[in-house]
Amino acid sequence: MIPRLLTKYLLRDASFYPVLALTGPRQSGKTTLAISAFPKHAYVSMEETDSRTFAKEDPRGFLARFKGPTVIDEVQRAPDLLSYIQTEVDRDPSPGRFVLTGSQNLMLMEKVSQTLAGRCGILHLLPFSRAELEEQKQVEPGSPDKLFTNRKTSLDCWEIIRSGFYPPIHVRGIPPEVWLSDYVRTYVERDIRTLVNIGDLETFERFVKLCAGRVGQLLNYSSLSSDCGTAVDTARRWISVLKTSFIIFLLLPHHRNFNKRIIKSPKLYFHDTGLACLLLGIRNQDQLFAHPLRGALFENYIVAEIVKAYFHHRVPSPVFFWRDQSGHEIDLIIEEGNVLHPVEIKSASTLAGDMFEGLKWWARLAGQETSSMTLVYGGIESYMREGIAVRPWFSV
Repeated sequence: MIPRLLTKYLLRDASFYPVLALTGPRQSGKTTLAISAFPKHAYVSMEETDSRTFAKEDPRGFLARFKGPTVIDEVQRAPDLLSYIQTEVDRDPSPGRFVLTGSQNLMLMEKVSQTLAGRCGILHLLPFSRAELEEQKQVEPGSPDKLFTNRKTSLDCWEIIRSGFYPPIHVRGIPPEVWLSDYVRTYVERDIRTLVNIGDLETFERFVKLCAGRVGQLLNYSSLSSDCGTAVDTARRWISVLKTSFIIFLLLPHHRNFNKRIIKSPKLYFHDTGLACLLLGIRNQDQLFAHPLRGALFENYIVAEIVKAYFHHRVPSPVFFWRDQSGHEIDLIIEEGNVLHPVEIKSASTLAGDMFEGLKWWARLAGQETSSMTLVYGGIESYMREGIAVRPWFSV
């Protein structure tokens, strides 16, 4: 088993709370992590029809089966069980009594907030990070000096962007184009129908592919709905579903405007670049390297890795982007207290002088020293240039 960074926080929080909720996308490794972290806990899955029926028809009797700490897998399949777990932990609030896993964040979190507020620690597990995949240490993220620290890799940049980080691809050696195709099909046929009533699945599949074609771009609901042939309200609802299922995430614009008119729309990214590549029809590295969205997918990879670093260290993600209506943009703003750390992302393996212009423009606008700035690129060297830290793609 490849060690997960979240393990130590899962064990730590099990000493604080009687209930832990571990959420994340399907096949991100939640069940494996819960079982390995708590080998002495009993285990039951709500995917099993008999267990789920028992839990729904006789929840008290179901919970009485388990005399000690228990892992309940895919608990969103029997959401009413949470009310009875509340009664159990109110009676006996011993830490670590129940570890709950769930793939559908909205359904699970709504029920948790209603019934287990103050009793439950909530953790999110995303697919492998690059550091996890290579079993490298990763310190708790903060400033760029803490975030961009890794200096070696055995992976190929474009191949790992194409394959993505879902565990079955790397643990079981399944070709990404095979596994991801099945994943999309299963996700659409099962999870989407559970979350929301979608009558035309073909239109929804087209919508998801259109989202993949907009990675790293401002989210424009009108344009997206027009291209897909749906209403704007439908596009908003489907974006919410994709967020809920941990397929996409939205990067919000930073609020500080420096006396400029700033863009207020979020940017759209996929949690896993392999999934985005599959939806774009990219089946091999050569296709990716020649694809017009190559730079956007590289940016998506870097942003997603940074978001994972915060999620897996149980730290709120203080990551934004900045753009004004004149077209000036900073790819990432990492907020650390009152200090802003701008980060530019370039897919090229060799840097030209004009690639630093955005950061130098920001330095003049914000009155900041270039020492607070980082440029992440597709190369392999780490150095300083014009007072700006240059870091390779595998540094996070």
